[in-house]
Amino acid sequence: MTKKQKNVLIRIIAAGVLLVTAALLPLEEKSLLRLAAFLVPYFVIGYDVLWKAVRGIIHGQVFDENFLMCVATVGALFVGEYPEASAVMLFYQTGELFQSVAVGKSRKSISDLMDICPEYANVERDGQLEEVDPEEVELDSIIVVKPGEKIPLDGVIIEGSSSVDTAALTGESLPRSVKVGDDVISGCINQSGLLKVKVTKEYEDSTVTKILELVENSATKKAKSENFITRFARYYTPSVVIAAAVLAVLPPLILGGGWADWIHRALIFLVISCPCALVISVPLSFFGGIGGASKRGILVKGGNYLEALATAETVVFDKTGTLTKGSFEVTKIHTDSMGEDELLDLAAHAESYSDHPIARSVCARFGKEVDHNRISSDEEISGHGIRAVIDGREVYAGNKKLMERQSVSVPECGCRGTMVHVAADGGYAGHIVISDVVKETSAAAIKSLKENGVKQTVMLTGDAESTAQEVAKSLGLDKVYAELLPADKVEKVEELLKEKQAGSSLVFVGDGINDAPVLTRADVGIAMGSLGSDAAIEAADIVLMDDDPAKISLAMKIARKTVRIVRENIVFALGVKALVLVLGALGIANMWLAVFADVGVSVIAILNAMRTMKIRA
Repeated sequence: MTKKQKNVLIRIIAAGVLLVTAALLPLEEKSLLRLAAFLVPYFVIGYDVLWKAVRGIIHGQVFDENFLMCVATVGALFVGEYPEASAVMLFYQTGELFQSVAVGKSRKSISDLMDICPEYANVERDGQLEEVDPEEVELDSIIVVKPGEKIPLDGVIIEGSSSVDTAALTGESLPRSVKVGDDVISGCINQSGLLKVKVTKEYEDSTVTKILELVENSATKKAKSENFITRFARYYTPSVVIAAAVLAVLPPLILGGGWADWIHRALIFLVISCPCALVISVPLSFFGGIGGASKRGILVKGGNYLEALATAETVVFDKTGTLTKGSFEVTKIHTDSMGEDELLDLAAHAESYSDHPIARSVCARFGKEVDHNRISSDEEISGHGIRAVIDGREVYAGNKKLMERQSVSVPECGCRGTMVHVAADGGYAGHIVISDVVKETSAAAIKSLKENGVKQTVMLTGDAESTAQEVAKSLGLDKVYAELLPADKVEKVEELLKEKQAGSSLVFVGDGINDAPVLTRADVGIAMGSLGSDAAIEAADIVLMDDDPAKISLAMKIARKTVRIVRENIVFALGVKALVLVLGALGIANMWLAVFADVGVSVIAILNAMRTMKIRA
């Protein structure tokens, strides 16, 4: 809770105590002392509402909820209903606090959390390394990127070789091997070897800067749902104020006399018209829906996102880390001249000195302690693989290029993933397939979304076309777009936004930094909270804390029931008020009925709103 929210809470508690105290004081009805006693809690809780109403009038924005609250409560004071005036203002501020808390944990500036932005660059000057701000590095400067560091600027490698993690920018799950002459882009992570890079783009033109700009520009395009009460008050407030004025003036002019009676009716009319039931129950309903979702591991950052999610008809997914686990596993072992165990044994020993993710996956599948005494030689062949001598046998483990280099023929394999080919004693032994595994719940998640009214499911990924198509087919997705950079993903989402039906919303689900621009551009952005990057989580409107895509359908159910309860409260509150307003205008409704139309309806609406906390899966 923010400092401002805490101050409002303190005011609410203080005003509540003062209101009860004033009610218990043995003062004469409608006396100045009694008025003064109730004005204290009234001003304690309502001074800012009064000021906002005055400021709105000054700026020409007269008919908003603040103005109506002021007119209704001041009207209650004029007719001698002092407790009602203070209580109504207290209820209103309580509802505002509920709404504020529901959306109070607002996102900080996305660019501040974009940790792809390197803090420094190691510039080589006179044989010495100097840490400088990337913005100060000039074109053609030589920078050194150590293992584990982010590449600060776009450039070309002039010395060294390594594996580069590009997942933050492209979503590509497999690290890319780079060597002298290869281009590298800022924001990627150097995983192993030392690299010397010649800068080819200044910081303002670098890839990492473009990503930041995409996020910021996408955020400005994000459609913001207007507060329902404000929209409602634009029409409701002037209508009831004009109606009250007409009720106070017109009948006495036509019938002659009776001014006091008709003015009294008009003021009761204004008390009845106070939208307390709506200003409390509507935000409380969304707050309840948000609370119910959080119990199920779904963090919703505002009621407006629940409202938008309820109309979702298009759901767009990132692949790596969203529909897949984002980690490599051995999925298949194909042998040629030896058994699976022997092939895996040789591959694990050959890869045991490497810290490459592929090597770690092979060793993890081997599941035993590697006996380094069996390895008499181990050499990494950059961009190809490993040459090792194991138990006196010459073993090669690596990609197809390594096999071709050793004149070893490789059979075709239609499996999805990365192949680690193994040759022993000059002959082909077999290959191990390593791939990013699809989450167990992904297929069920897609099916559940379609059962719940989603008309189109789409996947966007930086992976190769063949890999993307295979994943999409296995999950039953409607469309897939592969080999995309962040800017391409934004363009595809822009196209899908133009194609969607009016009144429906588009949801994007992602987990990486590269997804941040798309998360902010979509009507609703959903991020994976466990494995997702900080930037993606901050850019998203909804966060799945356990990374389970099946929770998307549950979130939609919660959103739809929440919106349904909100609509029930709106219809109920307006229906009762309309009836009592008519009775008040006819002089049948007294102040007690006016209180019911306000406070009573509010209590019923709040009780109904609390049902959103108990939405079942």
